[in-house]
Amino acid sequence: MTGTHALRLTLLDGELAVCRLAPDAPVPAWADGVFVSITHTPDELSIVCEARHVPMHVTASRGWRLLRVEGPLPLDLVGIFAALGAPLAEARVSIFPIATYDTDWLLVPATALDRAIGALERAGHVVTRYSGASPRAV
Repeated sequence: MTGTHALRLTLLDGELAVCRLAPDAPVPAWADGVFVSITHTPDELSIVCEARHVPMHVTASRGWRLLRVEGPLPLDLVGIFAALGAPLAEARVSIFPIATYDTDWLLVPATALDRAIGALERAGHVVTRYSGASPRAV
């Protein structure tokens, strides 16, 4: 992938939370919603899910918005996060990237969402907003 390739992204509705639990904790029932990512390492159980489901006592960073890179993307395609991360870093927007088999996902702080979308669009990417049954332009 080169810097000349425009990526199509879709902004999904709702706010997410990035949660940290003990490495021996079971996956909780509240880890639910349209998007859930669960990663278990020797040091932690990390869960990304809808913020409204996360109990207040759980260690979490709340207020993240989710952008989906339209895919599926070949697993050997390189430079996706670089193409997205570079303009966002320049705009001073934090990211929390997640890769799945079919595509890549990018969480950005809700407080920086407009700045993030502007930076991505200035870099030549196209962002649409998903609401219900069909995507629409942001």
